[in-house]
This record gives sequence, structure tokens and C-alpha cells, in this order.
Amino acid sequence: MEASAGLVAGSHNRNELVVIRRDGETGPKPLHHLSGQVCQICGDDVGLTAEGELFVACNECAFPICSTCYEYERREGSQVCPQCKTRFKRLKGCARVRGDEEEEGVDDLENEFNFDGRSQLDFDGTESMANGYMSVGRGSDPNPSRVQLLPQVPLLTDGQTVDDIPPEQHALVPAYMANGHGGGKRIHPLPFPESGHPVQRRSMDPSKDLAAYGYGSVAWKERMELWKKKQEMQMVKNENSGKDWDYDGDDPDLPLMDEARQPLSRKLPIPSSQINPYRMIIIIRLVVLGFFFHYRVTHPVKDAFALWLISVICEIWFALSWILDQFPKWLPIDRETYLDRLSLRYEKEGQPSQLAPVDIFVSTVDPLKEPPLVTANTVLSILAVDYPVEKVSCYVSDDGAAMLTFEALSETSEFAKKWVPFCKKFNIEPRAPEFYFAQKIDYLQDKVHPSFVKERRAMKRDYEEFKVRINGLVAKAQKVPEEGWTMQDGTPWPGNNVRDHPGMIQVFLGQNGGYDLDRNELPRLVYVSREKRPGFNHHKKAGAMNALVRVSAVITNAPYLLNLDCDHYFNNSKAIREAMCFMMDPLMGKRVCYVQFPQRFDGIDRHDRYANRNTIFFDINMKGLDGIQGPIYVGTGCVFRRYALYGYDAPKVKKPPTRTCNCLPKWCCCGCCCAGKRKKKKNAKSKLELLKKTSKKEETEVLALEGTDKGVEGIEAENPMPLNKLEKKFGQSTVFVASTLLEYGGTLKGASSASLLKEAIHVISCGYEDKTEWGKEVGWIYGSVTEDILTGFKMHCHGWRSVYCIPARPAFKGSAPINLSDRLNQVLRWALGSIEIFLSRHCPLWYGYGGGLKWLERLSYINATVYPWTSIPLLAYCTLPAICLLTGKFITPELNNVASLWFLSLFICIFATSILEMRWSGVGIDEWWRNEQFWVIGGVSSHLFAVFQGLLKVLAGVDTNFTVTSKAGDDEEFSELYTFKWTTLLIPPTTLLIVNLIGVVAGVSEAINNGYESWGPLFGKLFFSFWVIVHLYPFLKGLLGRQNRTPTIIIVWSILLASIFSLLWVRIDPFLARSDGPVLEECGLNCE
Repeated sequence: MEASAGLVAGSHNRNELVVIRRDGETGPKPLHHLSGQVCQICGDDVGLTAEGELFVACNECAFPICSTCYEYERREGSQVCPQCKTRFKRLKGCARVRGDEEEEGVDDLENEFNFDGRSQLDFDGTESMANGYMSVGRGSDPNPSRVQLLPQVPLLTDGQTVDDIPPEQHALVPAYMANGHGGGKRIHPLPFPESGHPVQRRSMDPSKDLAAYGYGSVAWKERMELWKKKQEMQMVKNENSGKDWDYDGDDPDLPLMDEARQPLSRKLPIPSSQINPYRMIIIIRLVVLGFFFHYRVTHPVKDAFALWLISVICEIWFALSWILDQFPKWLPIDRETYLDRLSLRYEKEGQPSQLAPVDIFVSTVDPLKEPPLVTANTVLSILAVDYPVEKVSCYVSDDGAAMLTFEALSETSEFAKKWVPFCKKFNIEPRAPEFYFAQKIDYLQDKVHPSFVKERRAMKRDYEEFKVRINGLVAKAQKVPEEGWTMQDGTPWPGNNVRDHPGMIQVFLGQNGGYDLDRNELPRLVYVSREKRPGFNHHKKAGAMNALVRVSAVITNAPYLLNLDCDHYFNNSKAIREAMCFMMDPLMGKRVCYVQFPQRFDGIDRHDRYANRNTIFFDINMKGLDGIQGPIYVGTGCVFRRYALYGYDAPKVKKPPTRTCNCLPKWCCCGCCCAGKRKKKKNAKSKLELLKKTSKKEETEVLALEGTDKGVEGIEAENPMPLNKLEKKFGQSTVFVASTLLEYGGTLKGASSASLLKEAIHVISCGYEDKTEWGKEVGWIYGSVTEDILTGFKMHCHGWRSVYCIPARPAFKGSAPINLSDRLNQVLRWALGSIEIFLSRHCPLWYGYGGGLKWLERLSYINATVYPWTSIPLLAYCTLPAICLLTGKFITPELNNVASLWFLSLFICIFATSILEMRWSGVGIDEWWRNEQFWVIGGVSSHLFAVFQGLLKVLAGVDTNFTVTSKAGDDEEFSELYTFKWTTLLIPPTTLLIVNLIGVVAGVSEAINNGYESWGPLFGKLFFSFWVIVHLYPFLKGLLGRQNRTPTIIIVWSILLASIFSLLWVRIDPFLARSDGPVLEECGLNCE
């Protein structure tokens, strides 16, 4: 499909199809050549100082650097000389930077306080663009490349060999003598323009890095010896050739020359020294729990029976919740991938790449709440991924039909023509420009190309201009014209009415027109906005993802899909290859439905006050699930098998071959032999049928496009399911139905671009899913706001397994909510989705039996849907300390020695379990403690509201919404997408804090009045209350912090509720027996 086709908008139901063409693109400018004595970093002239002398940046080694590079290195670089590693000193006329305060001897009052030192950029074109109409497909000036003339520089050894290493292989070989432009450390030639100049020997400075002098380069000898030893290994024949069904690819004795046939990944079980004590302490904790509850149930507190009963019920619920959370972590594993084996197997030299194609989905809704610049960075990181360009297609779903998103994507496609070749030329990480340029690292490390610094500086300037253009579009989009947006040719924007608009498809980068400045092909970039009409249920994000599944199947039909949120960018350009090590593994790949990557985040404070990183879940729980049937799907950073999304069952596991022995009776052996013969005949017959089916595949592909009766017969012949059942399952698109029959993907033959575009508009129409299985058995499953858990659960019920992949460099990074209100709203949404699943027919308690779901995996899904209900006993349990302090009662009787032993043992087991978990997972104690704190904070706020809202929504049909306060004001079109009011979430935890603080003051005051005998019973109550206050401390800190101004209504209501509650307990004590009148005692005196 051509990129120059323009924006295609239309509606299948209304028989409308409109094509809006894009303008042409400007060509690249001619190259500019430089000559003369050059700077050894950027290639420009070194230049002269104000006094007319040669500019010298480093007084130690006189390394030739121009003034521009010198100022740039001091301002944004490492501030040291690339050759001698000496810190640059501030020269006269240069701006002061951090670290110059201690230097003396430079008298320069004019530039003493000049910290800017930056050149102004010319944004005339951007300014004129922002004042005019929004345009489509603007051209931009490409970055001119430059040719550097490097001088001939002698070696430090005067041409003599050292340690039998010839000069051309020395560690300090200059850049112009190096063969190729590959990796390695950056080489800087000496500052002599001609080779005839002698080299002045210098004594080595032990304080400096020896790598600066070229030493330490003999490690290649050890690697060479190790490589020779591996090559001498002989081929070892596997005597048990019949055990292929049970091969796991972990045999270390396979020879190196057969490396391309080895498995692409392997399991790394947790060492027994770490996992066995962990399992033992779990069993011990179960035993201690049994004795603990035996004591609690058999020793009630008679004078505070209500408190005792509530506490016992809460503790039993906590124990059941712990069991549901603990046992899925019984078999944790790690995994290791082999990217070199993947290349050896599927990327052979001189042949086209055999890696599988991948369709990447990016979903966005409202560009005013999801900034277009963030989405643009995600798209740029996708286009620059380290994967064959013809195998990558990026689909951006704009569910808000915003012209701002369309315009931002048009600008992104133009900037990608500069950014992608820059990333691949210098192999930079990460490949999202915003986060790459924000790194505080030495960007010269391992960069040997002489033009890197100059091109990096030019690329940063181009990116700043790109940001100005995007921000100009955002500023212009704040005020919508009364007549709506119009495109460059005067055509009204089809998505002016976000609730009633046709489907839109625009191919920005494709087979024709998708080239960078070096005339290399770029990955395909497609803009998609599905049709929306009043009266249809569009199912929010799940519906948008299913529309992308269908439109991608029509256009590219890659066998694998990767979905990302608009704020999750590629932090590791090899992430797709990591996933393919599992998906394309010939041993285990057939049964893998998806590969889930952990979520990592940027922009989180060092203390992670609200547990935004969620490390306990991603580094402990998910590893445990990977050892059972695989991790759950978390909504982003996941590579799917398209075939599994279509609702098909996983392939059956081959059973091990039957064996017979000589000791069995003869009739048994005959029976086995006969059975074997019958089985062989059956296998031969099935192979013939398979050959017949494969021979008809191409006929099916061509006939399906024509829509004739022959095409229908072709489909029925290839697949045992009749065409009417396929259409009932997948919809009334013959092209899409034909694509579902191709398990390994691939586009249909004989189709024109026009017919594919027409079918693409058809499959994203609003009524396409009516009377089909989309959202029920096919694609993303509907019925919950957390469609991710439900979709993964359905796949596991079909017998598939998933894989958890944790690369050394995080695959993706996103943005997490920073303030307390956003974090609580996020948790509220997750909890509400779990409640909806719990109250639906897909509840793991009763759904999916008889399928392929393992019982430990079922426990994990039960825990994922039950956990919000813990908020009710948690709220009651956190209120008990204040009640005990105000009434003088307690939840336990006076403890004897045996009871004290069980209480102490339980506390020791709880801490031991956590310590051993942190040991085998590598999670820090601070991360564990933040998770414990936010478990209480979220439990008494977001989870509690989710329970009541879910009950009202599912059982009573009342949709109680909590309106989100938007930074840009409430937007009427998107009010249904953000329906939570965060202020009410803060009232329960604030009330708990105040009540417990009042209880502590009241308890201490009573102990002071009653004497030292009352201090002993008080310690248990104070410990109980401090446990609640300490867990709610991050909430209190966020409530009173400068970045989160607490609304007055929160403080007023919380103090009012806490005061009323405290006064009621003081005035009306329910644990005192009532009497009709005062009790009178006789004094013994006769008053008469």
C-alpha cells in the first residue's frame, strides 16, 4: 500500500469513500564539503582566539578542539579532554559552568556570570506555520551531511611493534586507519597535522585511566584461545533420540558449530539455596497460622465480644488472601535469551531475513490529556527499532478522531526521515529523542565515528525545532473554530464530531514514499480512526484494539502483534528480537500465546512514595507465574500471536512414546505392535490430508478476494469450519476471513491497494462486530474496564501459555502518575475492572473448568479479581486500634506463655517470608516497604470505592461516576472516558489517620491519669495504632505536601467525621453493661 495514497475516510454502512491527497515532499539539499585543519571531534576549523592565536582547549595535551565543541563539552558533555581525561578549565571569554567556582587565575568580568552561552535558533518557518491553517504532510529541510578530512597521525610507539602487535592493529590506531566503521571505543588521533612531526613521549599518570594510553587491549588473546577450545569440541550424538518431545534445550555439551540449531532461550531456575528455605518457611507459616487461629477462636474476649469477632473475621480473610497470593509464587523462574542464535538461524548472510513480521499497535484518545509529543516519541522509537524494516508496521489508533493527533503524526513521519538513520548509524539507546537527549551520560563513549558529535548536535537542534512545531499545534488546538477544523485543501476534517464520524485511514510511511534521507526504506506507519455513530457501544480501548487487529490483518497480516500505550517507548531497540526468541523457538514457540515484558517507568522520585514502580508485582509475582503457565497480561508491552487472539485452542502436547520390555507377555507386545501399526497408518493418512490442504491454500487466498462462489468453496475446502460459521465468528469481510486462515500470516495475493483500503474501511465500521464473537471469544474481551486481565485469562483457558521476558536493558519505559490523586484514580480503575470480572460469567471461581488452565494459575486469577474485597475487612481492622484506645478494651485476652509463642512465631514467619522473597527476587527492602504502605492506602480508599461502584453498576444498574478534574477543563466529548472524582477518595484514609491520632492521645492521657499499672495493657494498643499510622504516612505526607494542596472540604469532612466518631465512643460505650439506676453501696453507719 502506497504512502502517497492520502487520507481515506468513509463508512461501509453508508457506502461512502473519500480520498484526500497529500502535498508533495521537498527533496534533500546538496551536501556541503568542508576543508582545512579540522577539529578532531566535529571536523570544523579549530579557529583562533580574540588575540589571533590558535585556540587551545586543553593545556595538558593540546588536543585539537574548536571553541564550539569546547563550550558544548563543558556545558552538556563530560567536561574532560577526550585524550588525556583532564578537566577543561574555563578560558577567557567562555561562560562559567558548574564546577568552575574553585578555579582561579581567570580574570574575565564580562563573561563571569554568563551561564547561557547557547546560540539562538531561527524558528521563522515554525512561527509562520503556527499562525496559519493546519497542514498535512509538510516537508522539512534535511540535515546536510559533511565530509571530514582527517590528518595523518603517527602512533605513540613511533611505528614500532609492541608485544608483537603490528601498527595497524594497535590499540591507538587512528580513525582514518581503522577498517570499517564498526563498534569499539572512540579513537582520537594526536594533534599533529603531518606525519613528519616527531611524537613527544609523555610519562604515564597513574591517576588516569589506562584505557586512555591504549593498554588493556590484550584481552582479545584470551577470547581467541577460548574460541579455539570451543571449535575443537566434537559432535556428540544423542543416544536417546526418541526424547525429542521432552527436550528443553539446556544441554551445555552441544558444539559451537551447531549453534544455529540450539534453542533460542532457556529457563534459569532459582538456586535451591534460595528457593528451598523460602518454600520451607511457607509451610511453617501455614502450620503456625493453624495454631494461631485455633487459639484466637477458642479464646474469645467476653467483655469486648464484638471487637474480638470483627478482628477474627478480618484475620481469617487476610489469611485466605495471603494463600491466594503466595502459592502462585511457588515455582519462580528466570529466563535467558540468545539473540546471536536467533540471527544465525533466521538471518543468514546473503539471504533475505526470515524473521517473522510484527504489527505494532499504539493507542491514544485525547491529545489534550495524552500529549502528542509523548505519542510522537513512542512512534519514533518504534520506527527506529533494530529489526528488518520490511517486517515492521506501526498502527496508531486515534480513538478521539482529533486532527491534532493526525497533524502531529504527519510531523512525526517527516522527522523520522532524519531520526531513524541517525539512530541506526550510531546505534544509540534509547531511540526516543526526548529521553535520549535528556540522558546525563558520556555520549562519546563507544562512539568511533568522527562525525558523531557534529551530527548529534545537528539532530538535537532539529529535534528542538520539531518540538516547537508540535507545541505550536497543541497551542493552536486549544481553541476550536466554530465551523470546525479544515484541512489544507479546504476540506472539513472528517472527525469534527467525535461521536459521529466516518472511519479514517492514512498511510504516512509505506512501500512507496517511505524512505529516509539516505534513501533507505522506513517501516510502515498507518493512522487509523475507527468509525463512530450514536447508538453503538464502541467498548472503549478494547474496541479500538480489535479494530486495529482487523485493519492490520487486511493491510499487512503479520503473525505477531505488539501493543503499546502511547506513553510507552522502546527503551531497548532489540526488544522485538527478545520476544522472537520465544515466539519463533521451534521447541516451545508453538504453544506461546504472548510474551509479556515488565513495565518500567521514568520520572519517578527516588523514594517512590506511592509505589509507582510496582516492583513486588513485576519482579516477584510475575516470575512466580512464569514457572506455572505464564504471567498475566498487563495491558501494554506485550507481543501476541495473532492466531491465539482469534480464539483458537493451543496445539496439543505430544505424549511421550510408549515403551515395552521383554518381561511383558507376548500378547501384550502384539497388542502394542498392532496399535503401533494402526497409529502409523493413521499418521500417514493425516499427512496426505495435510498435503492436500496446503496445496489448496494459494487457491483460497486468491478466490477469497474475488468474493465469488468459487471463493466460498475454496475457504470451505481449506478449513473444516463452513464459511457461514467463519463469518458469524469473524464478521462479513471475506478478505479478513481469508486472512484468519493463514496461521503464519502473510498478505493475500492478487489484491490491489484500492480493494484493500475499501476492506480496511469496512472492518473498522461501527456495526461490523454485531452478531459476531468479537469481544466474546475473539480479540480483546469486553465486559470490564481492565480488558487486559480478561483477555489473557481467556487465552490461558484455551490451553496457551505465556512467557515473561526481562532483558538486561528494560524493553519499554513509560510514564507513571506522580501525584497522589492520579495514582489513586489509576488504582481505582484497576480495582473496578476486577470487581466487574468477579461479578461476570468470566469469574475464575467458576469459569474455564475442563480447559487448559492450571490450578495454580487459576489461584492467581482468583486473587486478581478478589483483592478489592479485602478493602472492607482492612478498613474495619484499621479502625479497631482507635476503638480499643478510646474504650480501654482490646481484641485479645491477656496472653499466656503459649499464646505469646504463637503470636511471636507468626510475626517471625511473616518477616522471614518477606526477607526470603527479597533474597531470590533481588527486590530491595525499601521497595517492599513502599508496597506494603500503599497496599493499606489503596485498600482503604480506591479499592473500597471500587467495591461499592461495582456493586451499584453490575447489580443495580446504577453507573456512579467520579469525575476527573482535568488540567485543561472538563471536555464534554471525552467525559465518559474519564469518570472518576478523586476528591472523595481521600476522605476514608484521612479519617482513619485523625481517628487513630485522637485514639493515641486519649489512650496516653488515660494511662497518665490511672498510674503505671495501666501502661502495660496500653503498649499493645499503641503498637496496633502505630501500625496503621506508619502505613498511612506516605498518604499524610502527600496530603500536606507542596505539590498536592489538600482541598478544604477534605480536611473539614475528615475532622468532622473523626470528632463525631470519637465523641460517640466516649459518650456511649457499647461494652459496658447497662443498669436501671446508680449502684449504691452501704457505708456501715446508721444515719438515723
